[in-house]
Amino acid sequence: MARSSSWISRRTVLRGTGAVVSLPWLEAMGPRLAWAEGGTAETAAPNRMAFLYVPNGVNMADWTPQQEGVDYQLPAILEPLSAVRQKLQVLSGLTADKARPHGDGGGDHARALSAFLTGSQAFKTDGTNIRLGVSVDQAAAARVGDRTRLSSLEIGCEQGAMAGNCDSGYSCVYSSTMAWRSATQPLPKEVNPKLVFDRLFASDQSPDRVRRDARRRSILDYVREDSRQLSLQLTVNDNRKLDEYFTAIREIELRIERAEKLPPVKTPDYPAPAGIPAEYETHIRLMCDLMTLAFQADVTRVVTFVLANEGSNRPYPFIEVPEGHHDLSHHGNDAAKKEKIRKINLFHMRQLAYLLEKLNGVEEGDGTLLDHCMLAYGSGIHDGNAHNHEDLPLLLAGGGCGTLTPGRHVKFATETPLSNLWLSMLARMEVSWDRLGDSTGPLGNI
Repeated sequence: MARSSSWISRRTVLRGTGAVVSLPWLEAMGPRLAWAEGGTAETAAPNRMAFLYVPNGVNMADWTPQQEGVDYQLPAILEPLSAVRQKLQVLSGLTADKARPHGDGGGDHARALSAFLTGSQAFKTDGTNIRLGVSVDQAAAARVGDRTRLSSLEIGCEQGAMAGNCDSGYSCVYSSTMAWRSATQPLPKEVNPKLVFDRLFASDQSPDRVRRDARRRSILDYVREDSRQLSLQLTVNDNRKLDEYFTAIREIELRIERAEKLPPVKTPDYPAPAGIPAEYETHIRLMCDLMTLAFQADVTRVVTFVLANEGSNRPYPFIEVPEGHHDLSHHGNDAAKKEKIRKINLFHMRQLAYLLEKLNGVEEGDGTLLDHCMLAYGSGIHDGNAHNHEDLPLLLAGGGCGTLTPGRHVKFATETPLSNLWLSMLARMEVSWDRLGDSTGPLGNI
């Protein structure tokens, strides 16, 4: 464990047999962190970015605010975000042009997710000769990934195939994968919370670690000696933060253990893999907690989170929507179907509110973890019935270490490329990237 008599490195970790536990931001890390390890002088904390995706578009009538600027009112679907309204921007007018056919015919769902972070047109194939483009998360990871244990983290709540035909002749990889390291290298998401936890905190697959798992001992037991020694160097306030952080880790361990013991929920059309929470909301929130820990411990600064694959036909009986999501999205302006779509949208928004409030509750430096994040949430489809890709439903949450101006509804000119937003976020990560997909330049008003 690296030490200094005057400060503690942000890269300090607690080590044990088969385990590595990174630390949250502590006062002992001090302003020196800013220049040494990628933060800013004002915050002494690094900037992070995350991208959350929901499929099949939304009920836009209940999504788009009527007013622009700071005086906007949250529409019905966005009401769960009221507690963090001042740390949120609603963005209107952005377009994913490369999700459109451009002569390739059907396949809007596959193109919607694949173009969302890349701004690139997917090569239409259901074979192995896939081709797309670099996604914004991987553009960031390529430049800042060497500052953290994981260059990026790709998670989700729905399994997806990496081959086969899933949408009008497009490979399944396009409709289930958001992160692309290169034009031919998609990064599959991990949907099992236990495997995500192990990736964040376990250092290897050694026999000792296997035995530890078998005995169900906490990972904290294996770094206890290191943590005792560290606590002697810390102030009362830092020890309190450390205790809260360890408590969060242990709570997630226990939730994962409980989930593994429960039988999976199965329906004829939607089998749930073993080892994953039976309840969808529990699954999402567990992933949100893991993402919060990953940022809090600076294990990574770049995350993609696919709540459900594009074109997902998941039913939502727990909110009185037993029909499949994709089927309902072809609503034909039927009022009853649109109301059920609104319920699904509202359910997803409650999960986003949970994550944002969680991040906002973690003190860090001169603010909260949310103040030092940029989280983009949205879909590559405007309305599932029309399969259109302009004026996408998009939210940008967080302060970006003081580089964003939240608390507003910002409306951009028609056909403004979505990729321009990604260039703007890269710049706030101090990543210079000339062009991403169909981008034309960074946005000047976020």
